[in-house]
Amino acid sequence: MSTASAPRALDGVLYDLLRQLPKAELHCHLDGSLRPETMLELAQAYGVSMPRHDPAELAAYMHVDDARNLEEYLERFAITLSVMQHADAIERIAYELAVDAWRDGVWYVEARYCPLLNLERGMTPADTVDATLRGLARAERECGIVSRVVLCALRHLPPSASMEVAELAVAYRGRGVVAFDLAGGEAGNPARVHAEAFLHARMHDLACTCHAGEGAGADSVREAVHVCGCHRIGHATRLIEDAALTAFVNDRRIPLEICLTSNVQTRAVASYVEHPLRKYHDLGLPIVLCTDNRLMSATTLTDEYAHAASALGFGFGDLAEMAVRGFECAFLPYLEREAMARRARRAVEPLLREAGALGAEG
Repeated sequence: MSTASAPRALDGVLYDLLRQLPKAELHCHLDGSLRPETMLELAQAYGVSMPRHDPAELAAYMHVDDARNLEEYLERFAITLSVMQHADAIERIAYELAVDAWRDGVWYVEARYCPLLNLERGMTPADTVDATLRGLARAERECGIVSRVVLCALRHLPPSASMEVAELAVAYRGRGVVAFDLAGGEAGNPARVHAEAFLHARMHDLACTCHAGEGAGADSVREAVHVCGCHRIGHATRLIEDAALTAFVNDRRIPLEICLTSNVQTRAVASYVEHPLRKYHDLGLPIVLCTDNRLMSATTLTDEYAHAASALGFGFGDLAEMAVRGFECAFLPYLEREAMARRARRAVEPLLREAGALGAEG
């Protein structure tokens, strides 16, 4: 199952226009977006074994094109996490993620990860956050990309672990952390078990999102919305199965973080063509395209926009509107995200004219 060929098959000029779109990346896992070259260098420095020793071969190995479900997709994270147990490594990985995103036309990125998975070599959870923020700040100084952090708890860990992550996220609110998230395998791990952690985040004025409707059905989204009080939903692929809940999410303007390629990889959908993104768009839901994991999904945010064009018939105008909406849905203070959205609209105008000349504005 190839996830890279379809975007590249687009007209080269159109693909380049999509790359130039000012984009916001709202669902991107730090531990799923490493450069293969960096993995090999860090592995050598820290005495860690890698399954392949050539960057191209390692990239191919890390590209998950054989998973039968979400849980199998997640198995390869053990490899990236093996080189993310030192502060210098995390700082470098965060920096490189932001730079790579900037080169892809991304103006704003929210990098997410679980700080409890980086403690094998003596770091504290706070150490991991400090390292991530240092890396993102360096990228912002060098190229101007604005970056923030979302801290993830994991569904299969006990509620006490989720509370630890929520408390850490609250402690860093206003210092670079903008939200609390719940990730991990959905099947058999309901979000309601972690409701107290979500409550702690919300009661301390921190935004919340949740992976839901990816590895389980619409009831998982229902818990994220009604039990956990989330302000955005990650994936929400199977939300469409519940018409009443879909209407509720739409009416309350709860944004959906859509990750086309990883949804195909985890079998949340059978193909790009069958993804509900088009239905969500036609219903008017606030949708934002995201990469999820640049490494495991062998994708970029431009690729995700290109898949929406080639498989689901989105014109450039619709995709430009979606790109601007990403800034409006960011977990930034209202005035900051509105200012960024205004800048994005101005930058989009000449691109729309060029797409119109190509007959691709939609």
